Amino acid sequence: MATATKDAVLGSAVDLARKVAIELAGNPADVGEHLGVVVEGERLVSHRFASLARGYRGWEWTVTVSRVPRGRIATVCEAELLPGDDAILGTDWVPWSERLRPGDVGPGDVLPFRADDPRLEPGWTPSGDPELDEVAIDELALARVRVLSPQGRDEAAERWFRGSNGPTSPGSLASAAACQTCGFLVPLQGALGTVFGVCANEWSPDDGKVVSLEHGCGAHSETGSEPVPTEWPESAPLIDELRIDVIPALSTLPHATPEVDVAVEAQADEAEPADDSAPADDVAPADDVLDGPTEVAPAADDEPVAHSEP
Repeated sequence: MATATKDAVLGSAVDLARKVAIELAGNPADVGEHLGVVVEGERLVSHRFASLARGYRGWEWTVTVSRVPRGRIATVCEAELLPGDDAILGTDWVPWSERLRPGDVGPGDVLPFRADDPRLEPGWTPSGDPELDEVAIDELALARVRVLSPQGRDEAAERWFRGSNGPTSPGSLASAAACQTCGFLVPLQGALGTVFGVCANEWSPDDGKVVSLEHGCGAHSETGSEPVPTEWPESAPLIDELRIDVIPALSTLPHATPEVDVAVEAQADEAEPADDSAPADDVAPADDVLDGPTEVAPAADDEPVAHSEP
């Protein structure tokens, strides 16, 4: 870049340009040293100042000044923050259709139409000849506007073969047999059918997926595992039908106290006098209370009451 040497008026307008740069930055600390003058045209130069703003390392505050012919006063045309040679820049803008990656398309998303997709080529248009149409439409399934081109077919085969359903996956290397001998393999038509098929075993981790014929898993229809003894063996039950366990009744148990004795003791406790100082002759024996009726002395003013013998 050429440096202005002929226009002394514009070249000396450093203070004016710095003032405008500070006004644009909003903070004087974000405007650094003067980096020079760039000639943009006749009577038109730009003053550059280093940017000290965070996140803008290598950028330059650029203030463009001009003057009228034979004028002695510099006038500011524009001011902006532009990237320098060492500026940190973002990546080049990439269209949305080119930024997509496999797996990015979700429910409701629609990819833009590509009329010149190299993975596709025109399909078969019915010609009216039954023999040609039968082969192209019924056997090769080409009755579509566009079908896979050789490039699209090769890219798909390469992607499937090197993916998790190819012959080099960990599950395939550990399997005892390949998918090509499995009864759950559904073959494909065309050239891809010589290398791939579709798994139809619900117990396989690859159910419903395209698999290589050399792929394999533990759900192969013709393989199995040897039975092994359980780590928790079940012991045989022990049943003795000849032995009889005799359980003694409550009355025959040792140290059993009859209920009658308990009742007698309870009644005897109730018959004891409340006052220990009372004479013993006034208390009837417990046997008399239980064995015979008790005679009640008649009152002084009442007639004697005769009691019948029991």
